[in-house]
Amino acid sequence: MNDAETMVLPRLGPVGASVEDPWGEGPAAVPGRPPAATPAWRITAWLVPALMMATVSMVRAGGSGPRVGEVAAWRAATSSWPDVLRSGDVTVAPYHLLIRAWAEAFGTSELALRGPSVLAMTAAAALVATTASRLFGPGTGLLAGAIFALLPTSARYAQEAQPYALTLFAAVLATSLLVPATERPTLRRLAAYGGAVVLLGLCHVVALLLLVGHGWTVLAFRRGTAVRWLAVAVAGSLPAAALLWSALRHGTWLGPVSDPNLPLLAELPGQLFGRTALGAVLLGLALFSLPLRHSVAIYTAWAAVPPLVLLLVAQAAPIWEPRYLLFTLPAWATLGAVALARLAAGAPHVHGGAPGL
Repeated sequence: MNDAETMVLPRLGPVGASVEDPWGEGPAAVPGRPPAATPAWRITAWLVPALMMATVSMVRAGGSGPRVGEVAAWRAATSSWPDVLRSGDVTVAPYHLLIRAWAEAFGTSELALRGPSVLAMTAAAALVATTASRLFGPGTGLLAGAIFALLPTSARYAQEAQPYALTLFAAVLATSLLVPATERPTLRRLAAYGGAVVLLGLCHVVALLLLVGHGWTVLAFRRGTAVRWLAVAVAGSLPAAALLWSALRHGTWLGPVSDPNLPLLAELPGQLFGRTALGAVLLGLALFSLPLRHSVAIYTAWAAVPPLVLLLVAQAAPIWEPRYLLFTLPAWATLGAVALARLAAGAPHVHGGAPGL
């Protein structure tokens, strides 16, 4: 099936429209055509999550002394420019160069060096809400941004001078640009998407696993643009590929990694979401957010495909590290928001209440 809004699976016998689209996500709710909303409501949908994320991030951003994971960034901030290029993992050299330049402008205090992470997570919360609003409506967008802002790991990595917050923002940016780039693949839109892919790879090379999820949605729903998408994705990945090749050539790697085993995999929900119970709730809500219409499929592929691919790659190389999957958090938050919005929409019909209650 080419360029369709719903991935139709083989079935026996005729199926009515109500079964095929049980949640009313027809043409009025597919990408680019959410329910009408006032300008004030659209602004509120992204502004509230951004303020929530900024507030939560600043609570402990000025804590005393560098944490264990921030030592490399602190060292880069206080080193000479040549030393920054020669030290540590080549694949995070772009982030260390950014921190070095940031320190020149804003100093090397704890709050100053964590500033890029705070800004990145705040911008990510706003963009999570904006993108979800465009695809599902501003109510769902506001809920998605709020869930993301309140996740414990969102606050944690907003308060650390590490590349993961910037990587997460780049993942949200790339996904937000995927929809317009594949709906109307003009040169400008494809270039914008390619630039986001470049940023994603330079922030952290493992995050390019997001492109596997993007590729799945393109092949399933926008097959007519697959060749152009692939060309842009490959071109955007080249800078990160060059960094990875340089790292391997010099015998360096991506930092502390391990082989996945059952105990480590069992700890993944708690490490990714901050609480195991919270992870279980979001996973359950994500299942409820099906069927796989185009808008939901984008987030399903974003959330589920990168961890599966990383797990497969880790069978051949010791590359498993839960922090590398932080960029999937916005997808899980949005899937949870979609499920909660569906529950709210269906409640009046189930309980006989008045609409809108």
